[in-house]
Amino acid sequence: MIQHLILAQLAMGQYGLTAIKSLYDEVGSADAVLKKLGKAFPEEEARARDEIAWCERNRVTILTIADANYPDRLRHCCDAPLVLFTRGRADLNARHVISIVGTRRCTEYGKDVIAAIVADLAKACPDILIVSGLAYGIDICSHRAALSSGLSTIGVVAHGQDTLYPSLHRSDANKMCISNGGVITEFFHGTTPLAPYFLQRNRIIAGISDATLVIESASHGGGLVTARLAQDYNREVFAVPGPITSPASEGTNNLIRDSKAMLVTSADDIIRAMQWDDISADRAHHAKAIERQLFPELTPDEKAVTDCLAQHGDMQTNILAIHTAIPIGRLSALLLSLEMKGIIRPMPGNTYHLI
Repeated sequence: MIQHLILAQLAMGQYGLTAIKSLYDEVGSADAVLKKLGKAFPEEEARARDEIAWCERNRVTILTIADANYPDRLRHCCDAPLVLFTRGRADLNARHVISIVGTRRCTEYGKDVIAAIVADLAKACPDILIVSGLAYGIDICSHRAALSSGLSTIGVVAHGQDTLYPSLHRSDANKMCISNGGVITEFFHGTTPLAPYFLQRNRIIAGISDATLVIESASHGGGLVTARLAQDYNREVFAVPGPITSPASEGTNNLIRDSKAMLVTSADDIIRAMQWDDISADRAHHAKAIERQLFPELTPDEKAVTDCLAQHGDMQTNILAIHTAIPIGRLSALLLSLEMKGIIRPMPGNTYHLI
């Protein structure tokens, strides 16, 4: 853990996030990265030990990228944080995860849309995890709507766990932490919320989710940054249209106009696009699944794919290829075969789900 914390500091400083993550993926461990860098980092080590002690005293969980509970969707992003600091009891690898973002100056229209969509998502997918940034406007309305609907929700913040910005939302954050949700950050305690950190944390909001929903955004803003990052990570992006006379809807309308987001007007639109209405389909295939378990007729490569999906959950094709060491060309044929056998189902974003 100490080595991961040292790397997290180096990634934020002299080496950069993408460079350290790329090196980590190449050599496979924090210890190996430090050896490859070829020098000691005494100040960073002392800071790491202090952080561990502080987290233990304050009941903050440290998740390194090597931990099983680290969000797997985020793990495969090129600039994923090496360490996350978490409060609460959220399952960061929930089956369905969506981020909801937008302007801090939302209108009554935006509030009504959030309440309606989140309430309907809760009815259709009661296991869904709602992610946002605990900021004013769309963020806090999303968290509150999730709590009102009995959903888990996490806030990704741009500072350490020893503070909360804005402080007005502290009671909401506490409710989230005791309601199977929580607050997460990549920043060490003592880090104050600076403007660049808010943009930096947006990649976590995008990367931890299956999809990003933008509800009200001006022509420029953090919500649009998160949408762009989600696209970069090959995740689905949805946007709710708004009145053409409203500055708060200019950004969302532009996303739709420029084909950078799918237009949605209800939770049903999202559920269909993401194929989250698959509960009945799963039941329909249940008999086939039982038969498959009783009379397995899988090749070794097919079994490698299904075992990987069983262990890690839904995965994109390129990530499957890495985990199974099967070339993309052969893997594509295997995936088609498994789909025809009723064993897996294709999902948006070139992702596959084990039935």
